[in-house]
Amino acid sequence: MRLTKNEIKVIKETITEVFGTEAVVRLFGSRVDDAAKGGDIDLLVTLSSPTNQPVEKMIKAEAKIIYRLGNERKIDLLLDAPNLNQQQIHRIAREQGVLL
Repeated sequence: MRLTKNEIKVIKETITEVFGTEAVVRLFGSRVDDAAKGGDIDLLVTLSSPTNQPVEKMIKAEAKIIYRLGNERKIDLLLDAPNLNQQQIHRIAREQGVLL
């Protein structure tokens, strides 16, 4: 996994702050592969209960992570909650993602 301990800490703290303590976050995509280079930070946030204002919360979490990491990395955040539609990418992220 190509994230530093500090990056993991910032991501987990921010996700908890925005989505609550029930939120589970996984890294998926190219950053899971130690041999790859570059790439966005692809995150799947899973909630066990429905959420309100999902788009606003996703934007807030992405912006806070970018600000707190102090760089211009691209963050792609997927949200998985019982009241939201699921797509194929959600299944792939759950199956291939690494729990942070």
